Amino acid sequence: MTTPAQLSAVLAVPDRPRIWGPSGAFSGNFLPAAAILFLLGGASAWLYAPTRELAGSLSAIGLVVTGAPVVWRTTRSMLQLRFSTDITATLAILTAVLIQQPLPGLVVVLMQTGGEALERYARGRASDALRQLEADAPRIAHLSHGGGLSDVPAGDIRAGDLVVIRPGELVPCDVEVISGRSHVDTSRLTGEPVPVTAEAGTALPGGSVNHDGALTARALAPAAESQYGRIVELVRHAQATKAPLQRLADRYAVWFTPLTLLVCAIAYAISRDPLTVLAVLVVATPCPLILATPVAMIGGINTAAKRQIVVRDGGALEKLARVNVAVFDKTGTLTPGIPAVSDVVVADGWDEKTVLRLAGGLEQSSGHLLARSLVSAARAHWPQLPPATDVTERPGRGVTGTVDGRGVTVGSRSYVLESHPAALDGFAELEDQSSALRAYVAVDGLGIGRVEYDDRARPEARRVLADLAGYGIKRTLLLSGDDERHTRRIADAAGIANAMGDLTPEDKVRAIEQITAGGESVVMIGDGTNDAPALSTATVGIAMAAHGGGISAEAADMVITVDDLARVGDAMRISRRTIRIAKQSIWTGLGLSGIAMGFAALGYIPPVLGAVLQEAIDVAVIVNALRASR
Repeated sequence: MTTPAQLSAVLAVPDRPRIWGPSGAFSGNFLPAAAILFLLGGASAWLYAPTRELAGSLSAIGLVVTGAPVVWRTTRSMLQLRFSTDITATLAILTAVLIQQPLPGLVVVLMQTGGEALERYARGRASDALRQLEADAPRIAHLSHGGGLSDVPAGDIRAGDLVVIRPGELVPCDVEVISGRSHVDTSRLTGEPVPVTAEAGTALPGGSVNHDGALTARALAPAAESQYGRIVELVRHAQATKAPLQRLADRYAVWFTPLTLLVCAIAYAISRDPLTVLAVLVVATPCPLILATPVAMIGGINTAAKRQIVVRDGGALEKLARVNVAVFDKTGTLTPGIPAVSDVVVADGWDEKTVLRLAGGLEQSSGHLLARSLVSAARAHWPQLPPATDVTERPGRGVTGTVDGRGVTVGSRSYVLESHPAALDGFAELEDQSSALRAYVAVDGLGIGRVEYDDRARPEARRVLADLAGYGIKRTLLLSGDDERHTRRIADAAGIANAMGDLTPEDKVRAIEQITAGGESVVMIGDGTNDAPALSTATVGIAMAAHGGGISAEAADMVITVDDLARVGDAMRISRRTIRIAKQSIWTGLGLSGIAMGFAALGYIPPVLGAVLQEAIDVAVIVNALRASR
């Protein structure tokens, strides 16, 4: 596992732009604020006749100061062969300066920089939420030396170091257990839903979660070279090579900007008056393009947040609205990730409900992962389970105690037989040749039953997949690190035809790259660390992070913070509605601007009136775009 500093450098969410820098005297949220001050100051002074000359000077200075960064950014982008909505705004600012009409120019600056500020605001909200998800991630390892322990950064661990891993902590790097016994959840890395029984000689991947017993282990490699570190490197590569999204507004600007320049040329040819050209540029300044998209996107992001869906930025909504292939992880995504009780096999003279009542009463006192599943199954029959006394637990093996005055033992077969050899007779009739995960139950020294566990598809999985089909998803795949047989069974239960198991993180990335190479857009839904590279490679990555997102949340474009697969359908619905509203606003604004351009070219609209008219068009566009918030 990398150090916090390394991880931040690789996966950090971009910060807000600098206040001062080469992009101009002002940037960030200061630029639109400065434009407002100069605009109001100049307009106020102009209303009073003796100060009109001062108004002109004040407005001219304000236009130069606030317009220069916009002109600089646009020029730099054009030199890099990137053309956007900024071109028309820049031409309007330059024309306003040349013919000394600062007030219309300031209006253009305000609209241009205001739209950018709204986009930064949307990104900032998502960034803050993602940083909060990372706040509780473990950052230290317990290094064992000379009979004592010292806490060191996880990234400082080297091959051969002895580390102590306490219950509930992350394994800091790839290790081999030296002593201790516990159950370790490796599902986020391997996709295997059943916790691994860790004991002397067991190899564990860094990033897995230790459950119920302390372990002493030897590091097998430096933290940065662990499986977790390799996953970080895959994410780094995927994010570096992912093509940037062209803004929705810029795609419309490709044809609207040349149209504007053509109208300007015709207007000047007819009138020979630069004021007419400025009037055309002012009403044609694509404020609908600049404002409609960020306003709608913020509305969509806020709507998603109400559904516990954190959206990194508006571009994620735009991309999600266009995807046509959905790829799911299995463990923790299509399944709850915690094995549930699938069957209770009982010895002669016993019934399932009684076995569950006694075993569930005892397991209430255990913190083991499977104990919670057993208690949940027991409470389906017995809402009030009897309390247990004299409870003794051996982490990773089993638990013993007294329930209803009877001695009850629940655990592995070997654990039960150590204390109750006579239980072998009862277990003999329960044995089969399957390799299912199971716990054995003995009462008063006799074997009475066997509880089997299995990972199952979420009950809402089929409904969610049907919803996604209605939102434009043409095909769905299941990619899992779990074995092929379990993967196929979950796929059948969820109604997915295409499924592959036994996949490494690299395999998942290659599968998604093959799909995108064919011209399709992919949404990847996963929850584990091993899903992070695939989440970053996909057109849109959605992380299920109800229990802490880790690196998967940082790699994803969206993060669902509740354990509810149906929120994936909500995200699709919100994205499509948001983009539909944004496009409606853009077309309405461009249509009105086009009509105004015609009147301005004929000389019916002067520059100042054009600025006021453009403001009215902007208000109409914003009001429509605000519908995305509802």
